[in-house]
Amino acid sequence: MRLFFLICLVGSIKAVGQDYSPYQNALKEIYQLASNPDSALRANAVEKWWANLREQNQIPLIVEDSVAFLYQGEAKSVMWTGDFNGWGYDKTFDNNGKVIPNTHLWILKKSFPKDARLDYKIVVDGNQILDPENAHQQWSGVGGGSPNSELRMPLWKESQELQENSAVPHGTIKHDILIHSKILGYQVMYSVYLPNGYEKLGKLPVVYVTDGYEYLHPKLGNMATVLDNLIAEKKIKPIAAIFVDHREPINRSNNKRMQELAMNTNYLEFFVKELIPHIEKKYPAAPDATQRAIMGTSMGALTSTYFAFARPDVFGLAVIQSPAFWTKPQIYQLCSGPSNPKMKISMTSGVINDTSKESRKMKEILATSSCEYHYREVNEGHSWGNWRNLIDDVLIDLFAAN
Repeated sequence: MRLFFLICLVGSIKAVGQDYSPYQNALKEIYQLASNPDSALRANAVEKWWANLREQNQIPLIVEDSVAFLYQGEAKSVMWTGDFNGWGYDKTFDNNGKVIPNTHLWILKKSFPKDARLDYKIVVDGNQILDPENAHQQWSGVGGGSPNSELRMPLWKESQELQENSAVPHGTIKHDILIHSKILGYQVMYSVYLPNGYEKLGKLPVVYVTDGYEYLHPKLGNMATVLDNLIAEKKIKPIAAIFVDHREPINRSNNKRMQELAMNTNYLEFFVKELIPHIEKKYPAAPDATQRAIMGTSMGALTSTYFAFARPDVFGLAVIQSPAFWTKPQIYQLCSGPSNPKMKISMTSGVINDTSKESRKMKEILATSSCEYHYREVNEGHSWGNWRNLIDDVLIDLFAAN
């Protein structure tokens, strides 16, 4: 679990007392080496400089809040794209690399908060590639199909709860269970997590997780590992989790999330009238709104908010991660009634081309209601690297052990 502080993107001003000499010296050295008029000596010296950075895992070169993205290879153009420029949507961010004269080295110098973590790729002559010198990667959705390179600033730390511990007893996971929905007119797939020893625990609090395939995937949310660790450490009560999959069971390339998660009244009715009764009949899930949560990211976070405020008698708890409120601005009106129901909410957002503007607006609404809410911002983007690292925090917010 981490503590979070809001730190805005910084420019080129350096804080007093910080040592930037390794960064400045490394860049000064490469420009000096590249200016050697002897081409053979120059090439050999440049290659040694590059090999030294590679051996020390210093590509990208990061010191304090300064970053030098680096690429070696023949190219007509090299750019870097990622969370820091909204994957190309932020046109004000200069992402064009410059070739170091007399070399095949390309460089882009930037500054980020010292606790930032950002996904990126290199764009070489128009083609996106992973950074070949950076071992850190984070998989991206939808479907969890591909990795991005990962920039990890010096003060960023991965949640320890994401690490599998062989000494911790694992819960039971039952994958790809089908339920036929008369309301939706098609089959829905889900997986269920039950904590270790659930047979003796009686009725359990339960969290219904949208984009469940991704939350469960070890390279994305890795939520089963987080649940195992939190429960074993007695940081949360033993809980059950229902991971709802938006992919069509017989054609999993067809993902219905954009249809199902857009404040869809039929989808809410499916949960209330079909899925929840089915789960409570089949598994030891507590039939109590105060012990029933809805959870999601992006469009799923919009749905979490919609479900909780449209049916507080069903969902008394909600996890809202980087909510896509801009797609359905009427959500603010739904949540801003004078007699908002009392519920517990945990909301998170990144501040680097994520949803902090929309989330802060919702935070102001929650502050005037009877809700108990927790709100966190991190120096990250709209990414599974952001969301997975906060799963322990949001679960503790809602299910802390007494």
